[in-house]
Amino acid sequence: MILTAYERMIARRYLLPGKGEAFIFLVASISLLAVTLGVAALIIVMSVMNGFRAELFDKIVGINGHAVVQGYNGQLINWRPILEEAKNTPGVVSAIPLIEQPLMASHEGRVEGVLLRGMEMGDITGNTLIRSNIREGNLNALRQGSNSVIIGIRLAEQLGLHAGDDISLISPAGQTTPFGTVPRIVSYHIAAIFEIGVYDYDKAFVIMPMADAQTLLMMDNTIGIIEIRTTNADHVGQILSSLRARVANVGVLQDWRTMNASLFQALSVERVVMFWILALIILVAAFNILSSLIMLVRAKNRDIAILRTMGASRLSMLKIFMAVGLAIGGLGTLAGLILASIILYFRQPLVDAIQYFSGQDLWDPSIRIITQLPARVDPIEVLGIMALSLGSSFLFTLYPAWKAASTDPVEVLRYE
Repeated sequence: MILTAYERMIARRYLLPGKGEAFIFLVASISLLAVTLGVAALIIVMSVMNGFRAELFDKIVGINGHAVVQGYNGQLINWRPILEEAKNTPGVVSAIPLIEQPLMASHEGRVEGVLLRGMEMGDITGNTLIRSNIREGNLNALRQGSNSVIIGIRLAEQLGLHAGDDISLISPAGQTTPFGTVPRIVSYHIAAIFEIGVYDYDKAFVIMPMADAQTLLMMDNTIGIIEIRTTNADHVGQILSSLRARVANVGVLQDWRTMNASLFQALSVERVVMFWILALIILVAAFNILSSLIMLVRAKNRDIAILRTMGASRLSMLKIFMAVGLAIGGLGTLAGLILASIILYFRQPLVDAIQYFSGQDLWDPSIRIITQLPARVDPIEVLGIMALSLGSSFLFTLYPAWKAASTDPVEVLRYE
């Protein structure tokens, strides 16, 4: 929509308050503020939800891989051919053997349930999520045969442990005696403490070399799981479709979608619902633009009639008032984008400040799963929100602009 010089001048004057028009200016300012808050709220909430999903996905996949092959009885006895077959499958980046077993851990009378994970030393040191998140101790101190482990930071907090302390692992699969099975209790040295960022993992995982885990659990040379990573997590089902059939006789293949289906489905549904609920804020703001423009047209009725008698066309009147409405919507959208960017950049300090002044724990990792408020801005989504705001503003300017263009100067100026 291209405006001529005089149309721009008139539109600019109508945007600023005139004599006796303070109330109209107030309504227009409230409309602009409402658009700003609506756009900012929608961008912030959608970015946080995108960040939550992405962060959760990265953490879960980073520690569990894209898929696993798990033996029917919890063990894969002849696992090396399956491992090689997985590695040779097109689209598979890596396949590593694992042992996972729920156990009990104790220290100075405190007891917690843990998940023991046995991994090859090269796989432990090569895992970026573990290696880059050591909070205490040294990962190099973890060696096969040294009776050492690394544990999650939340587990360390629960048991009052630090790097260098000892932790006792209790396995129910112990020696059989005439009086029953005696649990197996072995003490291990804590080489390092890590923080993955997912509360459940940081509270449960105890990681040790594969051979030490096999000795503790008396599993000989068997393993429990083969963890697989592919080139594309979104197409993991297609990539591993051929492998699924080949391992069906010894175990079951599950991908990350199956293992976390309810969680990610709930996040997807919540994301869509939140978008449309918050979009209503923008629509309400657009209604405010409609009401302020109707008031402006009524207040400027005489001015419009005079302009018409001086040669202004209906199209010019239509363009002037549409420009006023779109200016309010456009400025509000731009201000909302800037406000959202500032809040997202300082999101964690803001959460910390609110927690400090309110005395409430707003981001309890035991409830929120991850330890910090995440955010990931999707440019396409932001453009969609801006289009929704500008489109709503455009639609709600049509009626008052048409009413202004339809003004009959003869009727308005008859008694002047």
